[in-house]
Amino acid sequence: MLAPEYQQVMGLLAERRATGGQPLNCREITALLGLEVVAAKVEDLRCKLKRLVARGWAHEPVPGRFACGDGRGGGS
Repeated sequence: MLAPEYQQVMGLLAERRATGGQPLNCREITALLGLEVVAAKVEDLRCKLKRLVARGWAHEPVPGRFACGDGRGGGS
């Protein structure tokens, strides 16, 4: 089970996939989550996204753009 802040990110990515939207960058995701778009918040989110990618929850089809994965690929 994902922590609440990770669930918010995955919910946003899943909604984007469901509507056929393109992968998002960290600044876009930060803004869509209602967070202040400042370097510290963007970098914190980038770290979370990289963890989600490493664990198979999300993927990075092109560098710096993130999308919902097709299911949990492993790891915890």
